[in-house]
Amino acid sequence: MVGAGPAGIAAAVSAAECGRSVALLDENSAPGGQIWRGFEVGQHVDHKKGKGSRLPQEWFVRLRLSSVEVIRNCRVFGGGTPDQLLTEVDGQAAEFYGRSIVLATGARERFLPFPGWTLPNVLGAGGLQALVQGCLPIAGKRVVVAGSGPLLLAVAAHLTAQKAKVSMIMEQAATQRVTTFGAALALHPGKLAHAILYRWQTRGIPYRTSAWPLRVNGEEKLESVTYLHAGRQHTIACDYLACGFHLVPNNELASLLGCEIAADTGAVRIDDSQRTTVPHVYCAGETAGIGGLELALIEGQIAGFAAAGFPDRTQSLKAEHARQRRFAVRLEAAFAIRPEIRSIAEAETIVCRCEDVRRKQLEGHTSWRAAKLLTRCGMGACQGRICGAACRFLFNWNPDSQRLPVQPVSIAALMGLSKNPMQAGTIPPAEV
Repeated sequence: MVGAGPAGIAAAVSAAECGRSVALLDENSAPGGQIWRGFEVGQHVDHKKGKGSRLPQEWFVRLRLSSVEVIRNCRVFGGGTPDQLLTEVDGQAAEFYGRSIVLATGARERFLPFPGWTLPNVLGAGGLQALVQGCLPIAGKRVVVAGSGPLLLAVAAHLTAQKAKVSMIMEQAATQRVTTFGAALALHPGKLAHAILYRWQTRGIPYRTSAWPLRVNGEEKLESVTYLHAGRQHTIACDYLACGFHLVPNNELASLLGCEIAADTGAVRIDDSQRTTVPHVYCAGETAGIGGLELALIEGQIAGFAAAGFPDRTQSLKAEHARQRRFAVRLEAAFAIRPEIRSIAEAETIVCRCEDVRRKQLEGHTSWRAAKLLTRCGMGACQGRICGAACRFLFNWNPDSQRLPVQPVSIAALMGLSKNPMQAGTIPPAEV
């Protein structure tokens, strides 16, 4: 299992409870992923934070009581043979082998370039939330939250609880789409309850639809944001801009392993058992399509049972899976990025932050490969994780291929692969 977020935990526990030996690999120091970051077994479940119905306690207890071996600080950067994963664990090379592989690598925020977006204090919405969870002082700071998707409201609620002065929430989607999506939440009482709670926690904060940043103003750091709302420009002073245009799947490892990727969404293609186009590789959670926590947990269980060789145990989950998948389709339609936003990046706007490639340097190229070869766009430290999604939106480019390593790795680890093979738990290969 790769990824110890909710989908990965559910997959690992399900497979282990079928009697399979399971190794759960994660690059963080503790399981939980982004959504359950910092949660520990025995921790009080705070219903006001929206965790009560999400059952982290249950899953963490099941993980602790299971035979799953959690490999922490493990960065998976490639695959060798079809059953092999190449990793770096605490700075050392390690090779893991499994009869089946389940990918639950999650998603990341989509960042779209606009003038000034590289200034200090312009951060991703989820990124700022994570920094605040890591003790970044935010009390009294003026924050504008912008972009698209339900994450904006959740982030604003969290920042407000930490005494930040959230001045505005800007949602690029039109009012009708947001309203229609909100009405459809009646079919999902748990999600509706969370939406109502977040909006109550952010009461008094203006929530603007059909609004998005046009440029960031400031010399050494962010000072204000100029934005468009209902066809008119406005400027608002702030200390932080938390901006993210929904999410994109982390599909790089799946692509490297040979799994087919949907060109329109970037999600890994799967069948009803979460099996990818590579027979022994399964995929669950946001990597297989953005759909939220409940869908990720169900897909994790289906993938775990299927990978363990017990597909019959997935039948009881199929109806709820179909219901949650329909929600995911509505979510994608409601918060689809409107085409007008393609124009906010000007000729001099940096698109690739790693290599300082500007939009005017990318204009005229016909593909991602051509742009990389002639401008080095996507060849920096992040390996296209930021600019790749931006270029997909701006120019409709898709990556032609994925090469090892899919994450930054030390030369020492690469050199040590042939010398220091390590199998799951230094015991015979894991089954999943």
